[in-house]
Amino acid sequence: MQSESEAAPAGASESFVQEVSALWGEYLDSREVGADDDFFELGGNSLIGIKIIDRVAQDYGVELSVRDFYLAQTPARVAELIERGRART
Repeated sequence: MQSESEAAPAGASESFVQEVSALWGEYLDSREVGADDDFFELGGNSLIGIKIIDRVAQDYGVELSVRDFYLAQTPARVAELIERGRART
């Protein structure tokens, strides 16, 4: 298992990855979500994905495409997408 610092991609701090992981947990039956946990293996589906994407837009002002969200698959990668989106604004 990787440490949190190894799991966090460049551009997304460890604390932000943990924040995104907690957000996912809110929509995935309040389960503990790790930085590298796979959305679909956690029981994620299209409805939950859309809810998380909407929440990201509300909380962070970043519009993620459904495609990008599903391809990212982990909180660490989604956090990186959010950080990139924030950098563009």
